[in-house]
Amino acid sequence: MARFVRWFIFLALVGLAAFYFITRPQTVDAARFDALSGDADRGALVFHAAGCASCHAAPKAEASDMPLLTGGQAFPSDFGTFYAPNISPDPEVGIGGWDVADLANALTKGVSPEGQHYYPAFPYLAYSKMTDQDIVDLKAFMDDLPVSDTASRAHEVGFPFNIRRSLGGWKFLFFNDDWVMDAADTPQLERGRYLVEALAHCGECHTPRGPLGDLQYDAWLTGAELPGEGKIPGISPGTLSWSENDIAFYLESGFTPDFDSVGGAMAHVVENMARLSAEDRAAIAAYLKALPET
Repeated sequence: MARFVRWFIFLALVGLAAFYFITRPQTVDAARFDALSGDADRGALVFHAAGCASCHAAPKAEASDMPLLTGGQAFPSDFGTFYAPNISPDPEVGIGGWDVADLANALTKGVSPEGQHYYPAFPYLAYSKMTDQDIVDLKAFMDDLPVSDTASRAHEVGFPFNIRRSLGGWKFLFFNDDWVMDAADTPQLERGRYLVEALAHCGECHTPRGPLGDLQYDAWLTGAELPGEGKIPGISPGTLSWSENDIAFYLESGFTPDFDSVGGAMAHVVENMARLSAEDRAAIAAYLKALPET
């Protein structure tokens, strides 16, 4: 009996050690940003492409080139309701005290400056593909945005999903920074892939999820059910018959080929896409049409 107890304790300790090793937060090497300098004008384009204001501006706030990123928007899910935090440059309740490495850890690793895992309601799986230069440029732009001293609202997430450490296990299972489109064999397709799969994180809404909230990559961009929004349409070649010109025009104007107009959360996306260059919108359209039918 004593031998059994010793083995039980030993295996429990090994299991606990393995759990803490697997679920530990991963961080970037801060030195890789040392040689880079930020450009706020380029950072503005990254900011709009990434849709930062769409989630982090105050609810019902008007679109602006210099938005107030108070946070507070609610995002219901099967696991609870998440609230977008304040990411204004306020040094106390915002991200004004962050350095570039802190921002990179949040965007590409889903880890806070305090070493806590972020919930994947924040699309760091997509942002993990961001270039270092885009992160540095984004930081330069966001540092000059208006300050808000509104404290972030706590998420409403029950047990066991409120155990942050367990998110390390979720990342172990599902964190995948591989490209969905393996071969982007032209500069336009490479740019379109970067915009769709990384910055604009289109798959976060347009791709169905598994029971644990993991993206179903074999059904990439084929549409999904989104709590609070309902049915999100597919935008893959097998689900969307629009031409490349139709897609690019929609992203600029919000008008469909059938003379309907954009609505819901997609209206914010179009506001952002309209700020990009015509070449970027064309690259997005080219990428969507180049995907295999599913």
